[in-house]
Amino acid sequence: MTDRTVLTTGANSGIGLATTIELARRGFHSVGSVRSKAKAKALRAAAREAGVEVDTVLLDVTDADQCETVLADLELYGLVNNAGYALTGAIEDVSDDEARHLFETMVFAPMRLARLALPAMREQGRGRIVNVSSIAGLVSSPLAGWYTGAKHAVEALTDALRVEVARDGVQVVLIEPGGFKTGIWEDMTRDIARHHEAGSRNTTAYERSLQFQRILEPIMGSPDRCAKVIAGALEARMPRDRYLVGIDAQAIRLTDRLTPNLIRDRVLRLALGL
Repeated sequence: MTDRTVLTTGANSGIGLATTIELARRGFHSVGSVRSKAKAKALRAAAREAGVEVDTVLLDVTDADQCETVLADLELYGLVNNAGYALTGAIEDVSDDEARHLFETMVFAPMRLARLALPAMREQGRGRIVNVSSIAGLVSSPLAGWYTGAKHAVEALTDALRVEVARDGVQVVLIEPGGFKTGIWEDMTRDIARHHEAGSRNTTAYERSLQFQRILEPIMGSPDRCAKVIAGALEARMPRDRYLVGIDAQAIRLTDRLTPNLIRDRVLRLALGL
């Protein structure tokens, strides 16, 4: 495995950090992308504490020129598109600029990186592209429409890409985690506070949503579990197209399939006060 280089984006925390370390532990040449020297230093320190070595690159995935420069210096076996962030807000509470930046980070950037990684993978006759989606890529929810919209887009694009590059020996995989203990929930708290200050009409719904989140947080999984699934997808001879990770993700998916929209919508409205 030592000749296999894997780039993981958003490697400074959460699932990205755990994945970068797990891949190094399994013998990959693990490279993590971060957006600052301070975060790179923290990533290397975390790796040393775990008893492994990783490399780092400075990369803002929304910067097309940076993406091209970084990928030109790497002949990747694997690409793990993990960089992203949460955006909580009713459709009417999110501005055009906020929505565009979210889609640039979580939709356009991973596809751009995949496009840049493909020539080297094609030349090698092998490669893996792992896109970290979410249960939100399968099920939408109020107050998170833009976020779930971005994840739905990643799912659709990944399904198309998987078929387009299969003949080149490149396999494309989706990871669909449920709730994990990452900084994504801090993003949620920040967004809700901002909407309150702006005088949103959805104040009650935001408060209830945050309360539900706090109730669920103690039973959320560790990012390490998701990292092991990602590493397994990179190692497997024949990886699955999709990996739904977490009991909550399994339960949400099953409930969504079995519940008529009329009932589901009514329950959500009652629960959130909408």
